[in-house]
Amino acid sequence: MFHKIFSVLFIFSISLKAQSIDTAWLAKNYSKKEVMISMRDGVKLFTAIYSPNDKSEKHPILMLRTPYSVAPYGKNKFSANLYTTHWANYIKANYILVFQDVRGKYMSEGEFVDVRPFIENKKTKKDIDEASDSYDAIDWLVKNLPNTNGNVGVFGISYPGFYATMAALSNHPALKAVSPQAPVTDWFIGDDFHHNGAFALGDAFNFYSGFGKPRPKPTTESDKGFVFPEKDLYSFYLKQGALKNFKKLLGDSIKFWNDLCEHPNYDAWWQSRDARRAAKHVKPAMLVVGGTFDAEDCWGAWNLYKAIEAQSPSTTNKLVMGPWYHGGWLRSEGGYLGNVRFGSKTSQYYQTNLEIPFFEYYLRGKGSADALAEASVFFTGENNWRSFGSWPPNMVNNRSIYLQENQKLSFDKPSKSFSQSNYISNPNKPVPYAENVYSRRTREYMDDDQRFAARRSDVLVFETEVLQTEMVLAGPVIANLIVNLSTSDADFVVKVIDVFPDNFQYDTSYCCKGVKNEAEMAGYQMLVRAEIMRGKYRHGFDKPQPFDTNQNDTVTCVLPDVAHTFKQGHKLMIQIQSTWFPLFDRNPQQYVDIYKCEDKDFISSEITIFHDAQKASSIILPILKY
Repeated sequence: MFHKIFSVLFIFSISLKAQSIDTAWLAKNYSKKEVMISMRDGVKLFTAIYSPNDKSEKHPILMLRTPYSVAPYGKNKFSANLYTTHWANYIKANYILVFQDVRGKYMSEGEFVDVRPFIENKKTKKDIDEASDSYDAIDWLVKNLPNTNGNVGVFGISYPGFYATMAALSNHPALKAVSPQAPVTDWFIGDDFHHNGAFALGDAFNFYSGFGKPRPKPTTESDKGFVFPEKDLYSFYLKQGALKNFKKLLGDSIKFWNDLCEHPNYDAWWQSRDARRAAKHVKPAMLVVGGTFDAEDCWGAWNLYKAIEAQSPSTTNKLVMGPWYHGGWLRSEGGYLGNVRFGSKTSQYYQTNLEIPFFEYYLRGKGSADALAEASVFFTGENNWRSFGSWPPNMVNNRSIYLQENQKLSFDKPSKSFSQSNYISNPNKPVPYAENVYSRRTREYMDDDQRFAARRSDVLVFETEVLQTEMVLAGPVIANLIVNLSTSDADFVVKVIDVFPDNFQYDTSYCCKGVKNEAEMAGYQMLVRAEIMRGKYRHGFDKPQPFDTNQNDTVTCVLPDVAHTFKQGHKLMIQIQSTWFPLFDRNPQQYVDIYKCEDKDFISSEITIFHDAQKASSIILPILKY
């Protein structure tokens, strides 16, 4: 398929009123009401509805369902998101905005269930899920709201992105367009709390220490999370020891934490919570959105889109991926993340040229169905938007690059009869995910400088010669490692890194407002993509298997898709390590139940990575052809 590079923004002009929006403007031009909408099983969900006072035309409905509260509560209190984010564009265009507390959260009745499984064959009114709740809410809205044109859209970021996916499965005839953004899709394989079976300790503990507390009755109040006793998260998590010790901090009331500890493998319990499982039921037009530097749900955006493509091929299904952290397309200009500059206001481009035209066409019939490409993806490195007729693009050549002796990377297969690299992985002194001391998990680590890790003896480094021509990666990267362990288990972290030239510096005339301390970018080792693979799942996430000590084996790690251009004069680097803390829990490096093991079970492992003619470890790169 063809592709285009956008270096100049094409601005879609939505018909907006000139005046700015604030609470006074909203109070004059919009009315808010709060209702309890009954679901088919009698449970009532709290819903806040913001409707324009304009009666000159019929208006579309745009809905968001959330477990994070539709605050502020009270019919005379208006959400600041309506005028501090690009949602103001929908307000100016007289959309009806609807926000709903999902079942069991805040002011809604019922029992909350995390990533509630979709029920494909509902037989009674008691067979409820998030799709049925979406259907019932939409049905009430189109039947009870005056001045609606009968067209409904749903959107949401992160957990609300999951609820948007579930809404798409409702198949209500009024639902015309859905945009799952950074959607929670599979919490065992790639989103939030696990990556390839490895437990994302830092995020899971921080999130569930507050979010997971039981709610005795409907409330407008939020639970407070855990108060960390020190500012160094690396130190704090290491001091706690084995995973079972975190129960002392959480107590026994966090149901989902308890459940995941009882389901260490990708069993039926986890599989039922994979939002891709029902992608064959998707009918409304879809706009799947994500950030290539999203630390939480980058995987979910790429893979939900692919699942819809595979299972519902007749569905209009669009993909947008920009250089954003989690939800960064909502407010920020998107010109940079951490030390890395993107050269333009990427979030504004998305809002104006992609999301708004999508809903304008499918909910109001304005614009063109062909206005959006199948896939609109921002490529870092070159800092340009590209559009494609499919993703991954058809013109990708999956090519193996091989680990070599002397820390080299080459497209030539190794010729040596024996070549290997070794390191000692000590889970009691794990590799940190970032160089400095932090009191919170940073989002900037997704493109941080990796020179600090390259200096450690438990991190292997391989790099190419200086690139003579640019190399564009467009799709998933796959690492095939031939390994040998002295223990029965270990994790493998694979990093794809762009090494900047030794004389590199940004032209900072075009950005970035608010940056106080410009980093030294000469020789910068930009993290482009990294992923962890829990070794015992190398034969299947539902089939854990120990390693035979001192026996050669193969570990395959699939990294989430990459959209990056390695420019001429740069180098490609691969780093390999076995700990990444406290992003992910420490593997005891023995074949045990990690959720129930003891502090004494954590032992060092001598790990060998082979790179010779017979045992050639390689990285498959999705290289875009021109």
